[in-house]
Amino acid sequence: MTYCVGLLVEQGLVMIADTRTNAGLDNVSTFRKLTVIERPGERVLALASAGNLSVSQTVVSLLDEGLEDPETGTVARLEDQPSLFKAAELVGRAIREVRAVHGPALAEAGVTFDVSFLFGGQIRGGPMRLYMIYAAGNFIECGQDAPFLQIGEHKYGKPILDRAVRFDGDLYDALKIGLISMDSTMRSNIGVGLPIDLLVLRRDAFTPEVNRRIEAGEPYFHDLRERWSAALRAAHMAIPRPPYAPKRGG
Repeated sequence: MTYCVGLLVEQGLVMIADTRTNAGLDNVSTFRKLTVIERPGERVLALASAGNLSVSQTVVSLLDEGLEDPETGTVARLEDQPSLFKAAELVGRAIREVRAVHGPALAEAGVTFDVSFLFGGQIRGGPMRLYMIYAAGNFIECGQDAPFLQIGEHKYGKPILDRAVRFDGDLYDALKIGLISMDSTMRSNIGVGLPIDLLVLRRDAFTPEVNRRIEAGEPYFHDLRERWSAALRAAHMAIPRPPYAPKRGG
């Protein structure tokens, strides 16, 4: 399993993805699931994947090579699309093409065609956007009322996002909340784990402000985990006990 989260706030975009993949307890590996496509000063695109690793890697490879139009012979690539919407449509088309080629063999082997993507970024002349793209190739767009999207093992990390993320909040507060969401997921699911890849893209900057990997033992992330655990313990201790216990005595 995996966990990826994208947060789109007024100041910019945050994308975070873990790297763990497993095919059983004795077959755990690390693979990068966050792909960043840059054309400095003109566009930055980020694609995070969850689901069957062979399917997601095939989709990403197909997008890297480009998709040929059977009528014109032209090749469409993400870095050449005129808008984020058109680029998201291209990701959906790539998913459908991979399903058409490999879906029947996967079904015959009893393997579900399981894949999803978070796709976001900005192209000069257009707005910053964030999409979640499903296994059928269709997609939804992130909005201001709930300025985040998740794929993979999302349930453990969702409560903190629901309570704390605001569209008008600070960009690096969004990063902090996203990392807490990732830590909460890692605490509850061994299928999600370090290293973590992350991207911070400020609106209208057209170059990543942060593009890095958090490895095990990274000081800030270790401190964040310890502080969040301590804050939760202090919060529950500060709340009065429920007044529902039966009264004792005559």
